[in-house]
Amino acid sequence: MTELAANVAGFAGMFAVVFAYAYQTGKHRPNPFVQHGVNLLGAVLLGISLLHNMNPASFVLELIWGSVAIWGLVKALRGRKRQA
Repeated sequence: MTELAANVAGFAGMFAVVFAYAYQTGKHRPNPFVQHGVNLLGAVLLGISLLHNMNPASFVLELIWGSVAIWGLVKALRGRKRQA
């Protein structure tokens, strides 16, 4: 991966995380699939960037961030199944 591609992935991930936070803050009832899905996408993209420009603390943060997003998606799926 080139330096440019790593930086593009990192910036795209950062924008995804910020968008998810703004979406969650701005909506009265945010869709959890949008919120957690975009957060997971952001964590993955930032993780890809960090594999090229390693920062161990930030990489662990993205692993945790991605895990929380997966947890949120699982909860949303279970909630949807209960409603059906």
